[in-house]
Amino acid sequence: MNDEVPDEGDFDAGRRRGEFDNITPEDFIHGTGRGNPPGWLGPADIDRARSQMPIAYVEIVPVRTDDLGRIAQIGLLLRVADDGSIERTLITGRVLFHETLREAIARNVAKDLGDIALPVLPQSLQPFTVAEFFPTPGMSEYYDPRQHAIALCYVVTIAGDCKPQDETLDVEWVDPHGDLMETFLAQMTNGHGDIVRKALAWAGV
Repeated sequence: MNDEVPDEGDFDAGRRRGEFDNITPEDFIHGTGRGNPPGWLGPADIDRARSQMPIAYVEIVPVRTDDLGRIAQIGLLLRVADDGSIERTLITGRVLFHETLREAIARNVAKDLGDIALPVLPQSLQPFTVAEFFPTPGMSEYYDPRQHAIALCYVVTIAGDCKPQDETLDVEWVDPHGDLMETFLAQMTNGHGDIVRKALAWAGV
């Protein structure tokens, strides 16, 4: 509540009232042009948060479908990893403060595949699986050395043209029944290949 008077122990007692009065949902996707919206975390703050609490993510399996809505191709990304190596992975990213899941899906697709990828967002926000990534190897099939992340996983149809950007070098579209599928899945590390397999099973492929 913008006009409530915070108690001294409130988590936001030091925050100026009304910070969000002139902020729109689009500002949290594209920025305000005046710097980051209130509540954004800088590098030091996000590193501290990652060391102390689970972080919410969306993990997106991009697909192209045929005229009957069946999955015809799976999109697998080539990306530069934090250590400078090249990895094959999926579209993945944090859910930002004050951002809905739909906005997080749309923003992360645009970040990796460009603004004209035209994702067809799912009607239901029920994920096909939840992948829990741990920073300790062996705790689960999902591993992220940076953090404990809880990823809601979605299959998203891509209807437009893809222009990989940011850290994404390329996207390769693979026939889920083709010979290259297993080869590419074997190249995906830290459990992302398992997410693709679960997506295909969920879709009945």
